[in-house]
Amino acid sequence: MKPGKTELLTAWLPTRPWYASTGHAPELDRSGGFRLDDPEGAVGIEFMVLTDTSGGRETSYLVPLTYRDAPLDGAEAALVGTSEHGVLGTRWVYDGAHDPVLVGQLLALIQGRAVAQDQCDSDVPDPSVTALFAGAGPEIATVLSREGLDTSDTARGTDVVVVGARAAGTPGTPGTPPVLSVTRVLRPEDAREDACIAAGVTGRITAGWSTPDGSAHRGTFATLRGPARGAA
Repeated sequence: MKPGKTELLTAWLPTRPWYASTGHAPELDRSGGFRLDDPEGAVGIEFMVLTDTSGGRETSYLVPLTYRDAPLDGAEAALVGTSEHGVLGTRWVYDGAHDPVLVGQLLALIQGRAVAQDQCDSDVPDPSVTALFAGAGPEIATVLSREGLDTSDTARGTDVVVVGARAAGTPGTPGTPPVLSVTRVLRPEDAREDACIAAGVTGRITAGWSTPDGSAHRGTFATLRGPARGAA
């Protein structure tokens, strides 16, 4: 792709509220990630980890991306840029936290209805990506529309209120919409936390990455908040 992903993201990252500026242009190292498959086969979905080594420090960021063959209506603010693919032509590259296809498949992954794929090799699952789910009621819908997402980017990260995929509620009344939180600044966690879900969290994705010094880390990539199992 020309320009390449890293080139696009070097310009885009400093515009994000969760980016920790070093006072220098980002120096990005690709540090890990995985892919998910679009059931319709139309949208590329990638979760990319990039470590910024500018300013003499290392900060690892999670950047979910989608690749489309046409613009996504209503998502102009989420456009990372366009790139030319040697076979597929022009690709519109989006911040995937604002793309209903990526959000839907991330919800499917949390619920055990999708399988993480290797970042580089096709049709190769990535078992290092683990999901925990303790949600209540019927499955959360994963076929979403752009209007069904209320996405906010802050210094803390990205929260997606999935108004188009309500969780179970009291019969006869609207349910509480689940909130999907995408971690942007990755922090290593104790391996024992892989098997734990914090209070108020009904789902979690944990995965690994490696920093330029060769150190391997694991941490939370995304969490889901909604009614706990057995909630009314």
